[in-house]
Amino acid sequence: MNEEIRLQKFLADCGVASRRKSEELILQGKVKVNGKQITELGTKVMPNKDDITVEGKKIEQCNRNIYIMLNKPEGYITTAREQFNRPYIMELLSDVKERVFPAGRLDMDTSGVIILTNDGDFTFKITHPKHKINKTYIAEVKGFPDSAEMSKFKKGLKIEDYTTAPAEIRLVAKKKFSSIVEIIIHEGRNRQVKKMCETIGHNVIRLQRTALGGLELGSLPVGKWKYLTKNEIEKIFQ
Repeated sequence: MNEEIRLQKFLADCGVASRRKSEELILQGKVKVNGKQITELGTKVMPNKDDITVEGKKIEQCNRNIYIMLNKPEGYITTAREQFNRPYIMELLSDVKERVFPAGRLDMDTSGVIILTNDGDFTFKITHPKHKINKTYIAEVKGFPDSAEMSKFKKGLKIEDYTTAPAEIRLVAKKKFSSIVEIIIHEGRNRQVKKMCETIGHNVIRLQRTALGGLELGSLPVGKWKYLTKNEIEKIFQ
């Protein structure tokens, strides 16, 4: 990099945090450029020349982008560790030397596909709603959704102060008191799948994300991870 770039993009590209989180670090005064505290998001830097630190730690230019798929277990949080000291998914990647961060999030009690990377632009592409990356889930829900309820689900549901985009839902199997359904959405609002199921009267018992775009979880064991190949990354956008 021999051209000026925005500070938050540099931080995201180097795996410090997502671009949005990098902006928060700047606004909180935790970033310095050549010894000067920066609190403005419009600041540009020269990666090969400027001395850039975050909370006192020097950030070296990152030239290698890393993409990891983790089969997240239930009980782990995807946001940074907080006061409750709950298990954090980064504990499952102790063998990864590069600094990576979650591209998106999954609720603590939701398992399945989550991508970790040091590529801020990639994170933006797969998390921003305008790119409409499908997210596929298998859910066990209470009771048995009928055709009318599933039709409402597919058209979009009024939840709190917003209406969801059209989604897909299909019945996979019935158990004694519950159903297994496959759900595909391209939005990623907080607890959206669970709220949608609650709205049609069928609360989620268990939830797993099985695919992101065209990238499927496959046989990756729970709690395990793997580096993604170029072809696998491209599947996300298919």
